[in-house]
Amino acid sequence: MPAHDHDLPSLARALGETGAEAHVVGWDDPDVDWSGFDLAVIRSTWDYSWRAGEYVAWAERCARLTRLANPADVVRWNTDKRYLGELAGAGVPVVPTHYRAPGDATELPATDGEFVVKPTSGAGARYAARYRADEREAALAHLARMHEEGFTAMVQPYMRRIDVTGERALVFCGGHFLHAVQKGAVLAPGTAYDAAKTAHPDLRPWQPTDAELDVADRALAAVPGSPDLLYARVDLVDGPDGGPHVMELELVEPNLFLAVHPGSLPRVAELIHKAAL
Repeated sequence: MPAHDHDLPSLARALGETGAEAHVVGWDDPDVDWSGFDLAVIRSTWDYSWRAGEYVAWAERCARLTRLANPADVVRWNTDKRYLGELAGAGVPVVPTHYRAPGDATELPATDGEFVVKPTSGAGARYAARYRADEREAALAHLARMHEEGFTAMVQPYMRRIDVTGERALVFCGGHFLHAVQKGAVLAPGTAYDAAKTAHPDLRPWQPTDAELDVADRALAAVPGSPDLLYARVDLVDGPDGGPHVMELELVEPNLFLAVHPGSLPRVAELIHKAAL
């Protein structure tokens, strides 16, 4: 695990208070009998991105044995950040993204400003780095390293307003907005792609604007198949026009920031319990 889930013990206790029997188990524990549960809720499986194929196969296997939240087809779609292209095609404002898969030409799109290179399957800013326009050789080496390891890379312009207005994460549960947080920029200049990073710096509660809620709703409405989502998180940053753009749509294992909003804990536990009935 790349990080400790501080919310999980509190959530397990809150589930017990609803009358549910909650067990915290590892997704890759071969001794777990998933058919013995009424519901399997994915939480902090933050090591999945190193072995996304194995993880998706587990989700599909688990979903055949019990109800999985979120559903396995959502897990498959959302573990690959090429979904940003689908959101853009549906008219959702997203951070502009170029993709470079293994076997593609090792090149970078032309840019005069800073840019970001990161994998399409990642968590906690793993293998992500920010580069100046004059650091293209370092960025190409980063790209080559990911291709050697079989990862598809994303190249995005660095959204400069994040250094001022931060990133906003809007959390939804049971199909309804729950709460939001604001956090600082993760990628500091000069930080190597393989260096440890703080995934959620300077967390604080946030009251989303109408524009942010609208973009989040549009992003969730664009998920293929209109699935029943027990939980969702939409991460937004300001674009050059000042309007909110989707940076990531987190439907697999998002931190729900219950420690920042402890008042939401009973509601989340209630909805999980209801989903298991």
